[in-house]
Amino acid sequence: MQLLNNHWYITHAGLLGIAQRRKCFGIRTLAVKNLSEPTTHRWVFRATVYRFPGSAGFVGYGDADPSNTSPLVRGAEMRVAETRAVNRALRKAYGIGLCSVEELSSQPSSIPPQHEAKTVHPANGNGSANGQPRLRDKLCLLIRKYELDPNLVKRYAADFCGTETLRDAGRDLVDAFVSTVAEEAAKDRAALVCKLNSYSQPGEVKS
Repeated sequence: MQLLNNHWYITHAGLLGIAQRRKCFGIRTLAVKNLSEPTTHRWVFRATVYRFPGSAGFVGYGDADPSNTSPLVRGAEMRVAETRAVNRALRKAYGIGLCSVEELSSQPSSIPPQHEAKTVHPANGNGSANGQPRLRDKLCLLIRKYELDPNLVKRYAADFCGTETLRDAGRDLVDAFVSTVAEEAAKDRAALVCKLNSYSQPGEVKS
């Protein structure tokens, strides 16, 4: 654990320690090639944590590029993305609500207060690019097509991206989420609805 600007954060080593003590069966990582751009040092990783043999696994995604990493790790964005993905998957697997230090976008010594500690993305990070439909529009079409609860989809998205709200997620992670929902809905809508229902809770979610 680390206390930064009066807020507690868990570390990568701490998460691995929890996994070891609880006899984690294994962790699998994979670079998401269609969302990564090695030439610009942009990487997206998917990590799956298996708590025991035969378990379905807990999935987490992590992204890293020069805009959301410290200059001290410049050139190591691939490793940062993998670490972030593993941290998010471990936090899901073991119910750790605290954000990890490695998921923060700046150095610990310069981390702003929590209400400002958000990764800065381009103004239209979830918007259109190269004339393609906006990701938000794609998601809305999926919600309408498969008659999904929009609030539950937002909660699922925030959990998937490891952010408080969908608005805080980078375009690469949102793109991965939209693709995942489309695949899950087409394959088994009932299973997707069941998963969404697990996010039911009082109150509205920010868009």
